[in-house]
Amino acid sequence: MKPPAFSVQAQPRDAASWTALARRLEAGGYDALLTADHPGATASPFVALAAAAAVTERIGLGSYVSQAGVREPLLLASDVATLDLVSDGRARLALGAGHTPAEWDMVGEERPDVAGRVRRFRAVAEACRALLAGETVTLDGPEVRASRARLTAPRPVQHRVPFTFGGGNTALLRWAGAHADVVGLSGLGRTLPDGYMHEVRWNGADIDRQVDLVEQGAAGRADAPAREALVQMVEVTDDAEGAAHEIARRLDCDAAEVLASPYAWVGTVEEIAAATAEHERRWGITRYVVREAHLDMVDQVRAHLSEAGS
Repeated sequence: MKPPAFSVQAQPRDAASWTALARRLEAGGYDALLTADHPGATASPFVALAAAAAVTERIGLGSYVSQAGVREPLLLASDVATLDLVSDGRARLALGAGHTPAEWDMVGEERPDVAGRVRRFRAVAEACRALLAGETVTLDGPEVRASRARLTAPRPVQHRVPFTFGGGNTALLRWAGAHADVVGLSGLGRTLPDGYMHEVRWNGADIDRQVDLVEQGAAGRADAPAREALVQMVEVTDDAEGAAHEIARRLDCDAAEVLASPYAWVGTVEEIAAATAEHERRWGITRYVVREAHLDMVDQVRAHLSEAGS
C-alpha cells in the first residue's frame, strides 16, 4: 500500500525558524506547508507562505483553510495567484465556511446562520475558482457582490490551482464531492460558547456518514476528491488505551472513538501506522495534515510507513 501524503500546518514565530521549517519539510518529503487563516489571531497566510516559497522549490503552499465568510473572492484569488507566481506554481486554494463569531464581529459583520454561511461559501468558492481560471465574475448578492470582476494580473502559473474544501456541513460535503480536489475532514462538531473551540465529532458512524455524502456528490465524476484528515493529537506511547482514556476524558468522548479516529494518533509507531491503513480501508483517507508541534513523532511514523512499503 502506498504511504499517505503528509502536510504540516504551522504558524511563523520568527523569520529564522519559519524558513528553517520550510526547508526541513521539503527535505523530508512532506507534501505541503499550510497555515491557518484566522484574521486577527494568526499570521497572514499568504505573506508567510511567500516567505517559505523563497527558500523552497517543490513543497506545496496553502492556507488551511481560508474563511469564506470574511474573505472577498477577488482579493482571495489575487493572493492565491500571487503566491502561485512567486512559488512557480505551488499554491493551493483551501476554503471553509467559517465558524468563529469574532471574525465577523471584527470586520463589522454579523455571523450568518448555517444556511447563510453555506450560501456565502458556495458563492465565494465558485467565484474565486472562476477568477483563477480567467473568467469574469458578476454577482448580485445578497451574500457576495461583484461587478465584472476579473483577475487580469498576476495570473497563476498553474493551469488549475488545486482546491480543498475543509468542513463538515452536510450540503457542503456533497458539493465538495462534486467540485473539490481534496476534502479535508476535521472531526469538529458544534462551536462551543467561547466561539473558537468545538465539540469533537470523532464517532466512526459520523465519519461514515460524511464520507458517504462526499461519494454522493462525486457520483459521475471521473476522479473523486482525495480524502484528508486533520490530525489534532499525536501521542507515541506503549499504553495506547491509557492515553486514549485521558484524551477522551478531556474531550468528553469515548476512548474507543479516540483509538479508531483519524484525528488522533495514539499508540506505538507500529500501532499508529496500522491505524492509517485502517483509515484508508474504511474511509479512503490517503492524506493527513499534522501540526508542527507533533513533527518529531510524525517523522517516526512516516519512517516506519516508508520502510514497510519498501
